[in-house]
Amino acid sequence: MCGLPAIGLGTWQNTDWETCIDSVSTALEAGYRHVDTAQYYGNEEMVGEGIAQADVPRDEIVVATKVHAEKFGLAYEEVIEGLEVSLDRLGLDSLDLLYVHWPVGNYDAPETMSAFDELLDRGLIDHVGVCNFSIELLEEARDHLESPLFVHQAETHPLLPRDDLIAHAQKHGYHYVAYSPLARGSVFDIPEIRDVAERHGVSPAQVSLAWLLQKDNVAAIPKASGEGHIRDNLRALDLELTTDDVDRIDDIDRTKRFVERQGAPWLDE
Repeated sequence: MCGLPAIGLGTWQNTDWETCIDSVSTALEAGYRHVDTAQYYGNEEMVGEGIAQADVPRDEIVVATKVHAEKFGLAYEEVIEGLEVSLDRLGLDSLDLLYVHWPVGNYDAPETMSAFDELLDRGLIDHVGVCNFSIELLEEARDHLESPLFVHQAETHPLLPRDDLIAHAQKHGYHYVAYSPLARGSVFDIPEIRDVAERHGVSPAQVSLAWLLQKDNVAAIPKASGEGHIRDNLRALDLELTTDDVDRIDDIDRTKRFVERQGAPWLDE
């Protein structure tokens, strides 16, 4: 598939005004072409300023944000209003990608997805995404969308591989985006990751990202604010792991989830 750069810049918890602006502009000028934010992060204005300051044409950048039940809500008019506010904060006329952040609160597939179709029809967004959905909820959302689902985003890393969700994306032809792909920094302490990194002379972050990116249809949005980490993560695009490397990471038998939320689909699993 095309249209979604393999590595994007995650911006969760990046809420210092100057730091966020600098990290976004630095990432874009370093070669990133995918920036991910959300209403809930409280940094859309900063992200927009970073995009404006970077010497990169707007049409080369995939900009994504997310509507949230606890911000504007997920009813039809609330989604429309929320997107308009997000565009104003970002300083953009339209958005490349809009997500449902969580299927909680007043999320209702028929009503929420119809709002996304309306935004597409009005040219305010180019693509529809969802975050933190189960396979059952993915099927329901797809059933109520007139347009194709473009992407599903979920926490995914060597301690939470989510093979089921990735396989669903591959089967049905939409993208999959891994957030928290470095397991909130825990990949630096995983012996299997460290061993592979030492063998290749790269960072554990690059190994974790390369492991994800070698899967069909998968992209990742590592969070980084300093220039060193921003550039290091991007170098994962040049790292090719061996079959043995991948098998060793796949065989990690420890599981840990870092993102929990009341009402999350997996609480019923």
